[in-house]
Amino acid sequence: MKVAGPVVVAEGMAGARMYDVVHVGALNLIGEIVEFRGDRASIQVYEETTGIGPGEPVEDTEAPLSVELGPGLIESIYDGIQRPLDALVRAEGAFMSRGSAMPGLNREKKWHFKPTVATGTSVGPGDVIGEVQESSLVLHKIMVPPGIRGTIQRIAAGDYTVEETVAVCAAEDGTKQNLTLMQKWPVRNPRPIQRRLAPVNVLVSGQRVIDTFFPITKGGTACVPGPFGTGKTVVQHQLAKRVDADIVVYVGCGERGNEMTDVLTEFPELKDPRSGEPLMRRSVLIANTSNMPVAAREASVYTGITIAEYFRDMGYVVAVMADSTSRWAEAMREISTRLEEMPAEEGYPAYLAARIAAFYERAGRVQCTGKPDREGGLSVIGAVSPPGGDLSDPVVQATLHVVKVFWSLKGELAYQRHFPAIDWLTSYSFYKQYLRGTFEDKDQGAEMERMTVEAMSLLEQEAQLREIVRLVGAEALSPRDRLALETARSIREDYLHQNAFHAVDTYTSMVKQYEMLKTVLHFHHAGLAAIEAGVETGEIFQLGVREDVARAKYIPQEEIDKIRQVRQKIDEQMRQLEAALAAK
Repeated sequence: MKVAGPVVVAEGMAGARMYDVVHVGALNLIGEIVEFRGDRASIQVYEETTGIGPGEPVEDTEAPLSVELGPGLIESIYDGIQRPLDALVRAEGAFMSRGSAMPGLNREKKWHFKPTVATGTSVGPGDVIGEVQESSLVLHKIMVPPGIRGTIQRIAAGDYTVEETVAVCAAEDGTKQNLTLMQKWPVRNPRPIQRRLAPVNVLVSGQRVIDTFFPITKGGTACVPGPFGTGKTVVQHQLAKRVDADIVVYVGCGERGNEMTDVLTEFPELKDPRSGEPLMRRSVLIANTSNMPVAAREASVYTGITIAEYFRDMGYVVAVMADSTSRWAEAMREISTRLEEMPAEEGYPAYLAARIAAFYERAGRVQCTGKPDREGGLSVIGAVSPPGGDLSDPVVQATLHVVKVFWSLKGELAYQRHFPAIDWLTSYSFYKQYLRGTFEDKDQGAEMERMTVEAMSLLEQEAQLREIVRLVGAEALSPRDRLALETARSIREDYLHQNAFHAVDTYTSMVKQYEMLKTVLHFHHAGLAAIEAGVETGEIFQLGVREDVARAKYIPQEEIDKIRQVRQKIDEQMRQLEAALAAK
């Protein structure tokens, strides 16, 4: 046997299979077979291999790396291979010992099971047979595991642990299957679906730059690349806290310990804005910090998305935050190097793009398997941390080939304290056409769509005019161009800039976004009319109502009429300017 960092080579493994989980050494370290050469198996170990040497035993479990799916997932905090960190702290203290093998779901807690089918009902894979109220926000639907089909012979309401039989299913050949509250699923295999549906519903985040210009849908995919310090993690945190999803799965993949600490301490204290309940009651956290073994980092994203697929199969809208996929790719690169595989660009394995594509492919809006008919959505938002913010990095490029939304974080904006630092000139979204569907009023939705196009054209015009201003000064511009510059600045500072730590500004509903953007553009149109009437731009820029436009973001949702009143104030002050000009 040979040990090279997280990779262990074991002899005499002829009967094992690829991706089988094994226990290595006397400490029973958990590992996974990733390569065979004759009867030699290369094993990536999910724990520190210090002290493991030749002659240590290796035991094959004859099963792939799987997660336990059932009541108890919500409010849990796991490591990359679904070991419950909160339970391990109580059992072992602040430092987890190697070889700890605590199951993902609590074996002692009893859950109240309420059947939704009767004895004699024919069931198949994905059929809902009962319900468990897992938390005040999540009704956990107990489904028939894939591969089981037959007739319910016995089912009864009551309090059960996840391992106790709640129903017995008899197949046509006479064999019987005991159904429990828990099922297992291999993390590298996507869970089955009936069919894919077009992702047409916008996943509202409450972040104005995202929802207005670069929206993501329920079932969509997004990438958040950016250099160090540009706010990738804060964007992920804001989305996790505020996004319009039923379930949130947050995967901290190779992140710094202090950032994961912020998540683990904040989430239990945060209130869900929709229900007022603690946010953890609809969240699952997976913590894999940068000082944890590199192999577990590679597994953590699969653990997270498999848990998310399970809740999607219940008919929920699930959002997965993967922070960051660059650390996952680096883990792949390190393990590939230990396996002596041929490197591709920048040392990454040749299959990097295929792995990234397969991961994001598991997102989508789907028709779930089984009865009753239900529709679920799984959105994946992955942060990417390219070295020095270089967007030509292989991980960024491989990700951009498969995702539909690109939120490009720019260092210059972050240095100017403009957050979220999403660059409106280089970012894009292929889901913009679904924006109007977020409004109950179709006319309002159509107008919002038109306003976003106008606002973006003003921002692009500003970028072009800046070069002229830099060369010959703003005085050389026409009054209309000077107004365009000023309106673009208002869009940037009064609309796109958002304070994540302000009680009101942290979240903006779609209706408020509509009113705010309409007010900014209304000032622009009123200004153009005043210029046509002969009013000087300097007088327009000095109007007192501009302060009201800037402070509209701090108006609470329940006082939204105040934003409409600002437009009336704009008209009044513009009329006063024109009247003063006429009096001269």
